[in-house]
Amino acid sequence: MIIKNIKVFGEDGHFEDGEIYIEHGLIAEKASEDCVIDGEGCMAIPGLTDIHFHGCVGRDFGDGSEASIREMAAYEGREGITTICPATLTLSERQLTKISEAAKNYDNTQGAILCGINMEGPFINAKKKGAQNEAYIRKPDADMFERLQKASGGLYKLVDIAPEIEGAMDFIDAVKDKVTVSIAHTTADYDTAMEAFERGARHVTHLYNAMPPILHREPGVIGAACDREDVRVELICDGIHIHPAVVRAAFKMFGDDRIVMVSDSCEACGMPDGKYQLGGLDVWLNGRRATLADGTIASSATNLMGCLRTAVKEMGIPLESAVKCAAVNPAKAIGVYDQYGSLTPGKTANIVLLDESLNVKAVFIRGEKYR
Repeated sequence: MIIKNIKVFGEDGHFEDGEIYIEHGLIAEKASEDCVIDGEGCMAIPGLTDIHFHGCVGRDFGDGSEASIREMAAYEGREGITTICPATLTLSERQLTKISEAAKNYDNTQGAILCGINMEGPFINAKKKGAQNEAYIRKPDADMFERLQKASGGLYKLVDIAPEIEGAMDFIDAVKDKVTVSIAHTTADYDTAMEAFERGARHVTHLYNAMPPILHREPGVIGAACDREDVRVELICDGIHIHPAVVRAAFKMFGDDRIVMVSDSCEACGMPDGKYQLGGLDVWLNGRRATLADGTIASSATNLMGCLRTAVKEMGIPLESAVKCAAVNPAKAIGVYDQYGSLTPGKTANIVLLDESLNVKAVFIRGEKYR
């Protein structure tokens, strides 16, 4: 297959006129002209990778159901998110095991490709629990993580932790070489965060959210992450979680090499206003805002492609930077960039064609036209 008449997003982070060749589900140097597709002047970008979302279209990853994963993958794929690393929540080990086994057994043949799991909770600080269930918060437990990793068949790519709680540093020491450790739902100060990074943490979950703000004498996790060039940070660019000026400031602080756009979406994403669930807690959707009964923001209701559009159209982030942060950096963050995240020969042919208004015109997954 050949896709012609397109502007191709290259590994240098720029668009150039060109064409894409596909052979046997992979990006190729050349391909047969038996099937030629006219891209009609669209922009071709790598399929996006969402490494932090909980659900969509009325389905929650926390259900521990292969059927839920299948429905989520179908929706994400249609929207141009071609690889997914859904997140758990603060739940019982029994439920986390069920989720892990469902992911391991999932056939992964249709829609977005399940490429990992993000373990968000239960090793967090109750003072910054957000929309997590405090009943299941517990101290960091490397043995528990190993049990879940085994149940998942090795799918856990990220594990979240509040570094200030008892046992956190020992946990980082124990798992840092097996999974990316992320600071999350935390009250940590600058020094504690820096120690976590020195121990091996390399990621920060939804920067600004569920952590102390950056202050001129108390820079906290945000300041510590900024000082560490080897740390990536997540941003939820749904227009609800972070003010556009703060998103722009984050890009100035961290640059587009270190920012990972995530949706943090819940099952309300892709659904009409109403009542939904998140980890057993009731969530109300009103427009783009999803909240708990007390008004606490509870995940988002925008998929990652929607976040990319919002970042570009409403926040002034250059399209090239937004693509990098939604397609390239997420794949790097969870160690799958050798397969996904760019339109480089040899990689899986996950491709999205966008028009000038950033509408999705076509999606290719494993080289097959999905939309």
